Amino acid sequence: MSKSPKKDAVERETFAAIERGDFKECYLIYNRKSSDEADSQKNSIEFQNAESMRFAARESLPVAGITITGLCNNGSISERHSGFKEDENFVISSDGKVTYQIDRPKFQRLLQLVNQGYIKGVICLCWDRISRNKSDDAIVRKLMKKGVDIRFVHAHYDDSSAGELHMDIDGMFAQHHSRVTSEKVRLSKVNSRSQGKCTYRAPIGYLNEGNMDWKPFDPERAPMVKEMFELYATGDWSLSDLTRHARKIGLTAPPMRRRRTKEEMLADEEVRLEKVTSPIQQGYMAQILKNKFYIGYIIGNNGKAGEWVKSESHEPLVDEKLFNKVQALLGKKNVSTHYTEKLDYPLRGIMRCSCCGRIYTPYVKKGNQYYYSRCKDGCTNKMKNLHYTYVVEKVRKLVSGLHFTDDELEEFESRAGTDIALLENKRDREMEVIERKKKKVRDELAYLRSERVQLLKTGVFTPEGYVEETNRLEGEIDDLQTEEQVSEEAMRELMKEVVHLSELLKNVVPIYDYANPQEKEKIIRAIFSELSFSHDTLQYKVKKGFETFDKRISAFCGPTWTRTTAAGFGDQNSTTKL
Repeated sequence: MSKSPKKDAVERETFAAIERGDFKECYLIYNRKSSDEADSQKNSIEFQNAESMRFAARESLPVAGITITGLCNNGSISERHSGFKEDENFVISSDGKVTYQIDRPKFQRLLQLVNQGYIKGVICLCWDRISRNKSDDAIVRKLMKKGVDIRFVHAHYDDSSAGELHMDIDGMFAQHHSRVTSEKVRLSKVNSRSQGKCTYRAPIGYLNEGNMDWKPFDPERAPMVKEMFELYATGDWSLSDLTRHARKIGLTAPPMRRRRTKEEMLADEEVRLEKVTSPIQQGYMAQILKNKFYIGYIIGNNGKAGEWVKSESHEPLVDEKLFNKVQALLGKKNVSTHYTEKLDYPLRGIMRCSCCGRIYTPYVKKGNQYYYSRCKDGCTNKMKNLHYTYVVEKVRKLVSGLHFTDDELEEFESRAGTDIALLENKRDREMEVIERKKKKVRDELAYLRSERVQLLKTGVFTPEGYVEETNRLEGEIDDLQTEEQVSEEAMRELMKEVVHLSELLKNVVPIYDYANPQEKEKIIRAIFSELSFSHDTLQYKVKKGFETFDKRISAFCGPTWTRTTAAGFGDQNSTTKL
């Protein structure tokens, strides 16, 4: 809340007058409305201020007519804070000084003014308005002994042992009243919860009418909340899509007042805030689906240990069978198959950050498509945002290199005969080995069949073991016969397929140039399984079948003919500078 230049100048002059001592013979009025009590005429700010002003006039006590934003208005300080609660933290310095926090900001500034002698004294209604805890009580007593004149409208304390006793009794009763009030509220909650009554605010889908005995359905929101359970139980909705659907059908959180700002808390008059609704967030949706309140339970007295008790204050909104099904699905990572808004963004999910592995998420800004990576803390990647045209142009350079050049094809053809001849000689030697293995297996199989009865009688094999061993040997023969089926013609056909695929990849580039975004995506996904960006470097993984062109590895059963790349020999992961 900004102040006008004129008002700011007036307050500067007021502070200067205070420091000059213009008000050292004057009093300030202190009014406090307790935030832990029900509203009553005695404790209202207006009543306290009126009584204090009449008292000042009757006793001829001059009130300092000063106005300071966030402190006082025409000499009256009004504060809405609990006087019973206090900060339990304190610090003891090496020289014996004890420091602790005063939770009432205006009261704290008032004590500073009277302690420094800028103000003679304070006028308040009664003792429990200025202090209700022992720590603040000690400070007030020290100020009074120091000479600060603190007057009370409803009490007078003589400067004697009787007056001290009177003050002790009032302070004791003020603290006792706060403790009794707190104890009554706590015991009332414990007793009500043990009876199944809801002592707290009911969640969305129910109405809060100030009655803990009955929490009726919200006729507007209850059907929508039930629909959220039913949709999620199908297993086709993720939390994010369910949240979007809730916003689309108009499901909002119940009206709530926002937290008061510091300026509003220090205002002389109480600020009445309007209740406003807010859209459902994904985290809030998860809380809804996990809340047992919707199946007729409330949090018990041992809520920290997860205790739930049967409610007498409300009826269940969903049945337990549906609720348990939802809980089982919440434990899994649901992937939605139902999108309320289909977003046709190409290259979704294929691009990652090379440093931390986070996905680049597509988004549109001013008609242009970008990709953004919400990298992990400490990630060194500086390329958080990528433009769509930037990505497809860099991928085009990769695609244009994934085929054999004319020189490579010529070398490939010239070496084909030599490679086949070498492989044929190797195949002949392997065939001899295979034939010897086959003969050995056939001999073992013939022995099993001729001596079957004897082997079974002597217990060498059980019937099941005999069948298993026979099947094993027959399987070995089948495997050896499969190895013999490799031929020179098959190897030539394989080489023809490699050359044909190279030509197809070469023709992809002009098609890629004129393709729309969706067609470009199909081409990219057909060739690459992943793209990774970091700094000025693009890393990629090609799908199985394209390694030959990426690393120039021969299509035969090993690197018989290779061309080394900068990224490393025989690796499917490649790197290129952007």
